[in-house]
Amino acid sequence: MNRWQISGFRPLLTLGLLALTVWQTVAWTVNRISVPPGQSLLLRYKGPLLLGRGQSPRPGYLARRDPLEVGVMEQLLGPGRHFYCPLWWERTLVDDILVEPGELAVVTSLVGGKAATTTGTAANDQQYLVEGELDETTVKGTLRRVYGPGRYRINPYAYDVKKIKGVVQSPGQPGKLAGWVKIDTGHVGVVTNQTSNPATGTSQGIQPLPLPPGLYAVNPREQLLDVIPIGYREKTLQSVPHPKDKGAWPLDESGEPEMTDASGGIVFPSRDGFTIHMDFTAIWGILPAQAPRVVEFSGNIDAVEQRVVVPLIESICRNEGSKLGAVELLVGETREHFQDEATQQFESRLKETGVDLQYGLVRHIYIPKEVRLPIQQKYLADELTLTREQEQLTAKIEADLREQERTVELEAERIKVETEKLVAEKQAEGKKKAAETRAETTKQVAAIDRQTAELEREATVLRGAAEADSQQQMEVAKASRFELAVKAFGDPAAFNQWVFASGLPDDLQLQWLYAGEGTFWTDLKGLPETLLSRQVREQQTTRQRGQETPRRRDEGTGDPGSK
Repeated sequence: MNRWQISGFRPLLTLGLLALTVWQTVAWTVNRISVPPGQSLLLRYKGPLLLGRGQSPRPGYLARRDPLEVGVMEQLLGPGRHFYCPLWWERTLVDDILVEPGELAVVTSLVGGKAATTTGTAANDQQYLVEGELDETTVKGTLRRVYGPGRYRINPYAYDVKKIKGVVQSPGQPGKLAGWVKIDTGHVGVVTNQTSNPATGTSQGIQPLPLPPGLYAVNPREQLLDVIPIGYREKTLQSVPHPKDKGAWPLDESGEPEMTDASGGIVFPSRDGFTIHMDFTAIWGILPAQAPRVVEFSGNIDAVEQRVVVPLIESICRNEGSKLGAVELLVGETREHFQDEATQQFESRLKETGVDLQYGLVRHIYIPKEVRLPIQQKYLADELTLTREQEQLTAKIEADLREQERTVELEAERIKVETEKLVAEKQAEGKKKAAETRAETTKQVAAIDRQTAELEREATVLRGAAEADSQQQMEVAKASRFELAVKAFGDPAAFNQWVFASGLPDDLQLQWLYAGEGTFWTDLKGLPETLLSRQVREQQTTRQRGQETPRRRDEGTGDPGSK
């Protein structure tokens, strides 16, 4: 490349760098838009400015990027840095939808096709709820699903969001709840579907299976809940004193309350025209399986009491009581029959409305004084007669009791004497057996002693024979030993000399006395002293050996010199 070519290329390079710098400057200053956390970017494409014509979106839908369509984009862009030229794009920051704890978001789709309307089992059962999640719906309408606490990026042109806080009451339907509904322990929730649900197969209306205790997110466009307490409760219709009596019943001469028209309770005329006041107590309740039927017939638990329980008690008692006269309502058998009949009718009528009766009791029937007093006096006379009869019977029984007590005392004495006799006999028999036992024991002891003496005698004989035999054997052994010793020395005289020499003491002193002819007696002058000193020494030696020589003989040596 020559110098002229290079000089011609430089303006183009400079122009390109300048255009790039201008474009980057415009992009980072005009086109750039920053989206902070907690917001989203909503874009609307304006279309080409000079050439061509933009493509329109489908009817009822927002614009898409692929292919690029004119209008509001259905997708929102999240936080970050984005580059869109304001000549072609309208840029709007949209806050995210924040659902706080305790709130519930009900979402309505504003775009899509028209929802298909299908008629269900009921004539007004039409599908107006939309299945699916956010950004996935294809028809207009309220989403069946509701959204709990959290942050959601929702296009305001595509969805309308209505937040429900806590529990809401359905307008015009008391007791119907939606939103965050908590069913406490001891209650169940009866579900009323606003429309059918093809996904679960449930139809419009009250559902047969109630919800157990728990926390539920309820879409008010789909369902409504009735929270029904489960268990038994008491309802009493009772007569009360007149307010001027200050809470105390005025009593007649027989001690019964005096009734007036203002006393209340269940009031009806008897068959013979007397005004009867009655008290009634019912223990009634609702079981979980009965709750849907209660809602269907009555609406809620208060309506059950006011519209079902109380009217049934009054109507049944009045209808059945008016069939009887005042006396029949007072006498035991007819009164009991009336009570049973009223309770049975009340229980069967309650079951038709889904209410369970545990106990129904006619507590009091107040009969007018002009009917009650003659009957009471008659009964008092009868009771007095029965009392006198019972007193006579008691006296007779008491006399029999005293007679039986005397019989018991006599029998006790007889048993005591018999017992002492038996004790004496048993003691004599025992003493006899003891004497016989002692005699038998003495006899057996004597026999044992005799056997013992015989055994000792035999032992003595055996011991004497054994000792004699042993002595004989020892003597034979000694004789054999001497015989062997004599044979060993070869001559009995030599053996005797050896025995004699062995028996001499070790300290024997020999003194030779020389005596010549005619001098023997003179030489014997010192012999007594010599013999005396020898005898003393021998005695000392004998005392030293005193214990040794018998021991050797006991050991069977037989010869004191055989050591």
